Amino acid sequence: MDGVLLAGRGTDESIHERALDGALSERGRSPDPETRSLLAGHEYDVNFVRGCRQLGLDPVSFYGLRERYAARLAIDRLAAGSRTLHDVTALEALADRYPLGVVSNNYQGVVRFVVDHHRLDLFDHVRGRETGVGGFYNRKPNPHYLLEAMAELDAVDGIYVGDRATDVLAATRAGLDSAFVDRSHNGDETFPVEPTLRVGSLAELVNRLRGDRNPASRTRADGS
Repeated sequence: MDGVLLAGRGTDESIHERALDGALSERGRSPDPETRSLLAGHEYDVNFVRGCRQLGLDPVSFYGLRERYAARLAIDRLAAGSRTLHDVTALEALADRYPLGVVSNNYQGVVRFVVDHHRLDLFDHVRGRETGVGGFYNRKPNPHYLLEAMAELDAVDGIYVGDRATDVLAATRAGLDSAFVDRSHNGDETFPVEPTLRVGSLAELVNRLRGDRNPASRTRADGS
C-alpha cells in the first residue's frame, strides 16, 4: 500500500516516537535517555526486549500496546490529509477482469482506513498486518499474508505489486509473479531475486498487463 497506492515510503518515524510516549505514559514509566533509545523505532528486537526488562515491562505486551498507539496516530495523520494517492484509478481497468487485493505490512486498521476513506471499492481483499509481535514476524518478506490472500481469493497464481525488494521476495516465496514500481524513494533498492516486471507507474503496469495475451489471473497492490 505505502509507496504503491499512497505517496511516500511508509509511516513517518515520528509516529512511532509518539506511540512510544503514549505507551510509556500508560504504563507509568519515565526511562532515562539510554533506556529509551533501546525502545526507539518500530522493530521488535533484542534491544527492545532489553529496554522493556530494564523497565520491568513484559516486552510482548508492551510492544502490542505501542503498536496500537502507532496505528491510531497513523490513522489520525492520514485523516488530516498528510498523504495523497498515486494513480490508483488506473487499476479500475483491471477490476472487471481480475480480482484485486491489497496486502500490506502496514497495520490492518490503517489499511482498512485508507481503503474506506478514499473509497477504493475495487479491491476484493484488504489485508494489513496485525498489531503486536505476531504481526511483526508475519511481515513481508514472510509470505504469510500473501498466502492468506491467495486462499481467500481462491487464487493459484497472480502478480504482486510492490515498491520494495521485500515485496519481490515475498511474492517469489508465495509462488507469485512480481511487479516492482519505481518511485522517487526506492532508486537504491537491491534485489535478492529479480522482479518479473519493472514499471514506472500503476498506469504503465495496467498497460503492460492489458497487452499481455496471457497475464496472471490475480493482481495485488502493496507498498509496505
